[in-house]
Amino acid sequence: MAEHKRKASLSASSTEEDDHRHITGHAPGTAVALVKRPKTNGSQDGDSKAIVQTGPKRTSGLQAPIMHLTGHAGEVTTCQFSDSGEHLASGSTDKQVFLWNTYGDCANYGVLQGHKGCVLELQWMPGSERLITASADNTAIMWDVVTGERLKRVKQHTSSVNACCPLNKRAGDDNMFVSASDDGMAYVWDARERHPVAEIEHGLPLTSVAAALSGNVIYTGSLDNSITGWDVRTLSAVQTLRGHSNTVMGLSVSPKTGNYLVSTSLDNTVRLWDLRPYCKLPNRCERVFSGAPHGFEMSLIRPSIDKDETMVGSGSSDRSMTIWGLRSGEIKYKLPGHKGTVTQVDFHPKEPIVLSGSNDKSMFLGEL
Repeated sequence: MAEHKRKASLSASSTEEDDHRHITGHAPGTAVALVKRPKTNGSQDGDSKAIVQTGPKRTSGLQAPIMHLTGHAGEVTTCQFSDSGEHLASGSTDKQVFLWNTYGDCANYGVLQGHKGCVLELQWMPGSERLITASADNTAIMWDVVTGERLKRVKQHTSSVNACCPLNKRAGDDNMFVSASDDGMAYVWDARERHPVAEIEHGLPLTSVAAALSGNVIYTGSLDNSITGWDVRTLSAVQTLRGHSNTVMGLSVSPKTGNYLVSTSLDNTVRLWDLRPYCKLPNRCERVFSGAPHGFEMSLIRPSIDKDETMVGSGSSDRSMTIWGLRSGEIKYKLPGHKGTVTQVDFHPKEPIVLSGSNDKSMFLGEL
């Protein structure tokens, strides 16, 4: 796969061809983080963007309870913490991926360029050194975030690649991943191989994808309003989850046990599905959450489940992030601040911190 690799450029003023992949420090006007910094004495520091007021005891290592990250020239369509929690990544309609530090000033320390269309989803691979991205340019790319090197670019799809995910997180496999597209196909990829190692044909456009922690089952969301579980070994459909009355837009598997799947839909509901083998529920739908509507933009809104599997989070078109109790189904937090649709919510893997990205071109980090 030598032809699939490019060396990283370390110059922000690179004059290489447009498809040259590079990682740089933040470029002027491109990736500058505006953060809220704590007050250190009786007077406001001249570099501070806000004052941290006295209040409840701090619960995280963030520099301030709320951090506002800006720099993308387009809508933030996807964002996620790395497995270590030390870093986060964001993708945008500006075709770029930004790499950020979670702590301190939340510095933007790298920019990955190479997609020729909107970045629709990104996911960190196990180990926090690799990242996969899905794009409207019909491709998916695996990146080395340490060097900025493009490890693999897949071009098998014939339409927009809406989603991607690691295949086997529990085993720590940082080579295998899945891509799903409007062409109705989901491909399983091995970064060490040139061609896909497995092909799944759904027949209708696929909007979202998630994998069981074991890597044995892939779940796809589609225009048929359902979620299909595919056995990776036989490539056959082994499960269909029905309940949504409109297109499924986002999927996420619970990170601790893998027992639950959460989904968002254009029907304005978020649903929790029980994936355990001996589930007693006829349709496996354990809970329906309300209060996070979709809007006319019909954005791909990606949900999340926290590390302890006690909370479910989702964005919405009402410019807020909604967090429910996983067991109770009640709204625990309704967090405003964004000026556009909140497209993704992600929970920190170790601390009570939540991340949100929005069509307003910015992100918020906040402690719970």
